[in-house]
Amino acid sequence: MAEDTPAAHRDGQRFAIRDRAWAADDPDLQDALAQVHETAERPRCLCVAGGVEMYVARHRRYLVKRMPDSGRHHHPSCPSYEPDGACSGLGDLVGDAVLETEPGRIELRVDFPWTRIHGRAIAPGEAGAPGDISVPRRRMSLRAVLHYLFERAGFNRWTPAMAGRRNQRVLHKYLMEAAMEIEVKGAPLTERLYVPEPFSEPDKAGIAQRRREKLAVLQPRDGSAPLALVIGEFKACHRDEQGSRVWIRHMPDAPLLLSTRTWDRLARVHAPLLEARDADTGHRVRLIMAALIHARREFTYEIDAASLMLVSEQWIPVEGVHELALIDTLVAHQRRFLKPLRYDAQSAAAFANVLLLDRGAQPVPLHLTSEFMAPKDRTLKEKAVRAGGSGVWLWHAGDPMPPLP
Repeated sequence: MAEDTPAAHRDGQRFAIRDRAWAADDPDLQDALAQVHETAERPRCLCVAGGVEMYVARHRRYLVKRMPDSGRHHHPSCPSYEPDGACSGLGDLVGDAVLETEPGRIELRVDFPWTRIHGRAIAPGEAGAPGDISVPRRRMSLRAVLHYLFERAGFNRWTPAMAGRRNQRVLHKYLMEAAMEIEVKGAPLTERLYVPEPFSEPDKAGIAQRRREKLAVLQPRDGSAPLALVIGEFKACHRDEQGSRVWIRHMPDAPLLLSTRTWDRLARVHAPLLEARDADTGHRVRLIMAALIHARREFTYEIDAASLMLVSEQWIPVEGVHELALIDTLVAHQRRFLKPLRYDAQSAAAFANVLLLDRGAQPVPLHLTSEFMAPKDRTLKEKAVRAGGSGVWLWHAGDPMPPLP
């Protein structure tokens, strides 16, 4: 269900348009796409025999994107490939919390408010008629939205051509592009999403002005205060008598405020992730924050809710430091792979830690165990490994890594 991955390198991908095959990097492809945009004609991805139908979108340039529910029909090595929903936590959300009713339009149903109503903790819903029976439906948490954006932008996927090409500029570009076709509570996500652009001292004033213009959406109106979503690399939290200040990399002149009590609760819930930055792993790790903010006063931003996510040096999301050695080994060996994400699943142990995409017509699951796994997680992982059959790849983190498939 996640959209095509614009951050994925498209080496070798080819499209059939009007009885002609086009390479993804052909300089004339834009002209060919312009001719079929807003027509009934659809390009076909030629990663498998017969091709797979795609559609054309326009976001500053023409993009060939995957049709809804078609990701599994592509070859695993294709940038448009997406595994079956059961391979990650996304599968439990599709149809309830993630709705793609037509190409190019995705609605996310979330469990957090988009607006603060003065005097109320959250914006009220409409009351049902007496005797109405409602069926509970899944809603996405802040963490799930963060996972969805990273997956949609392709940051949970790796090909050798991506080496050395991921940085803050790429993160800003592709997270914002991933949000272009998403709506949350009837509002385009791009209107409420802020991802810091790379900080530059010579352009400090210009960056700050563009940030203020973007976050002008937070201005209160009619007794309500809109919220916005900030996604960036967490740097530090500084406490003083007035409260706490959270610093996001590439936002050195705009801290996010929150009460010390709120920070203590956040630090307690996410203690393993915060401690991971100090772990003696030999592998660099980053910490990504997704923060819902409102305007406390003019140009003063306060956190309402926040979630944290670990990513590797290459910005690939991981569940913990035990996965870093596997991820970095695959990168060093120039493998193609995909990292299944947990979303709102209670545990990621039921999923493969990594899916190899360069071993033929089917992805190859790689599983990882650790002595620090909770008993419930260990049981889930053992069940997943048994389901994989005799040829499953399994590595216990305390032992030497077995040969990769």
